[in-house]
Parts: sequence; structure tokens; C-alpha cells
Amino acid sequence: MFFRSRVSRRLVPVQAHRRTAHGEAVLLDVRETAEWEAGHAPDALHLPLLSRLVAGEALPPAVQGRPVVAVCRSGRRSRQAVEILTGRGVKATDVTGGMVAWARDGLPVAGPDGDDGVIA
Repeated sequence: MFFRSRVSRRLVPVQAHRRTAHGEAVLLDVRETAEWEAGHAPDALHLPLLSRLVAGEALPPAVQGRPVVAVCRSGRRSRQAVEILTGRGVKATDVTGGMVAWARDGLPVAGPDGDDGVIA
């Protein structure tokens, strides 16, 4: 089973990409807006951890009732997001190494105009 407990094991980027691409989970990018705009996974939803998720903002409708894979730049904020999400009853895990590892593994990164993005 994908999520065995409230806080599941972390996924390597290729696992996260596979599971979110096949619709098994929603990829939720919790980085701040400038980071997101520079480059993000093409199918990810954006909900910044510090400015919105911590403040208690409602989850986007596409997330409600679905497992979530959180991602940030390196993995620290996404782990915090998992704690917040599981506290709200969401089945969640995160990506080991974040978007830095995602890009390093050759997975797609979209920029602001649909071109190749960068992870700063």
C-alpha cells in the first residue's frame, strides 16, 4: 500500500513522479512563489508552506480526499508540510532531496513560460 501510516516513508523523486503521474497522489509544491515561478514539476499544485499552509489556508479542491506527496527545494519544508497535512487528516509523504534531487534525476521542470525551469 502507498501510505501505510499517517506519515509514510519518504519517496525518491522517481517514485514520486511515477505515483503522481499515474494519479495515485497529488504533488504539492510548498515552496514560496519566487521559487515556484523559477521552476516546478509540471503537474504540481502550489501552496506555499510559510505564507499559506501554516496559516491554515484550505487545501485546493484537487487535494481534498487524495493522498499527497509534498515537495520543496531540499526536503526540509516538505517534511514540515507532511506534519501539518497529517494533522489535518491527509495521507501525506514527501520527496527526499526535494526539487534539487528531482531536477538532478532528470525529471521535468517547467518554467514560467512553459519552457525549462531552474531550481534555485
